[in-house]
Amino acid sequence: MEPRQQQRNIVIVGGGIIGCTTAYYLTRHPRFDPALHRITLLEATAIASGASGKAGGLLALWAYPECLVPLSYRLHRELAAEHGGAERWGYRQLGCGSLRATVKGSDIKSKREAQHSPPSSSPPQKKENATPSGAAALPIQSATVDGYAEDKAWEKLPKQDEKASSLLQASPLPADLDWIQNDLVHHYEEMGLPGFTETSQVHPFKFTTSIAELAKEAGVDFRIGAKVTKINSTKAGVQSVEYEGRGTLASGVIDHVTDVIVAAGPWTGRLLPRAKIESLRAHSVVFNADVSPYAVFTDIQLPTEYVPEHRASKGQKRKHRGNVDPEIYARPGGEVYACGEPDVTTPLPDTADLVQCDQDQCDDLIAYIGTVSPVLAAAPIKAKQACYLPRHMRFGEERAPLVGQTGVPGVWIAAGHTCWGIQNGPGTGCLMAEMLFDGQARSANVEKLNPRKFKV
Repeated sequence: MEPRQQQRNIVIVGGGIIGCTTAYYLTRHPRFDPALHRITLLEATAIASGASGKAGGLLALWAYPECLVPLSYRLHRELAAEHGGAERWGYRQLGCGSLRATVKGSDIKSKREAQHSPPSSSPPQKKENATPSGAAALPIQSATVDGYAEDKAWEKLPKQDEKASSLLQASPLPADLDWIQNDLVHHYEEMGLPGFTETSQVHPFKFTTSIAELAKEAGVDFRIGAKVTKINSTKAGVQSVEYEGRGTLASGVIDHVTDVIVAAGPWTGRLLPRAKIESLRAHSVVFNADVSPYAVFTDIQLPTEYVPEHRASKGQKRKHRGNVDPEIYARPGGEVYACGEPDVTTPLPDTADLVQCDQDQCDDLIAYIGTVSPVLAAAPIKAKQACYLPRHMRFGEERAPLVGQTGVPGVWIAAGHTCWGIQNGPGTGCLMAEMLFDGQARSANVEKLNPRKFKV
């Protein structure tokens, strides 16, 4: 006979993908009893207001860390099957590859001439609330704005590690990848082994908000506008959680807390400094364009003298050294998402609604992509945005995320997933539920992610 369940008052800090999947899986655990277990999620701004709403949504069996990826990738498939994810949050498999392209000065010149010449036919209908990419849809890259060094090299997001890169296999540009100008591409590699290194995707905002809604339906108390200011604890364990009310929500204290799970993304370090969770700002854009389903990692060599029109018009000379490599993901529903180089020039603000977006960095990204994709160069822009990714840093190096109990009984952490938060959200939430209700992770061995190994 199993021991009788005890009452638990569980508080989750953070309404991003990790907090929402944790809430979801807690309510789905066989030991969950709504008569004994109270779950409250506190979010300062809105569900998916940070990186969880502005990420690319790529899912991959070649992602990292290895101990977490297979479980989470499988759970994505199961969640989509159970809750209609294909229709509800755009779950699907897609092609994935890496290309190298060389853009010459003559290519830039001909594109600009074509862009500024009178149209031969009526322009396509623009979607409501979308602004055309215009002059910004022609490319540039590199470095001297808001603290950048004048000759700073392009920096890529840490999406591929060495093992993932080794899975690339040389192949010709796929015939249906027709939104990339193929005469500029001199090398294309398809990502890996069918059935073993699959790539899929979700729409991150729709996925996170859908999972949050399912958790809410199961009884989780969501308090939106609750900025957590303090976790009160002793060596014996957690006691209470204080939060500042924002908007219409009054400030408050949750007493008699038995467990608090800090899943606040880059803001985790503000509450648990010993976790060493830092932030990295990333810009992205969303095009209104209906193209074939591919995730494309680019390596674009641009002319050294190239200055995009939006900077040239301001008298700026943003220089670049070598190549640039924006990532481009086609999405269902007529969207294409693209992200560019990260930066650390602007400190993390207090809340997600205060994140600053550098429009010029977004226009740089649009311009670079426009050099290799006439389709996207002509597409209206749906969004220009920025968010902060949470990084677990030790001795100046990025480490795997932290998932598990800290040195304080009842205080848990699930943070530091960098650019793989959407991919690893379900696995993290599932394991957190097992740790709380079973006393150990059962579905995967994630001992290497144990916060106590890092003295948190």
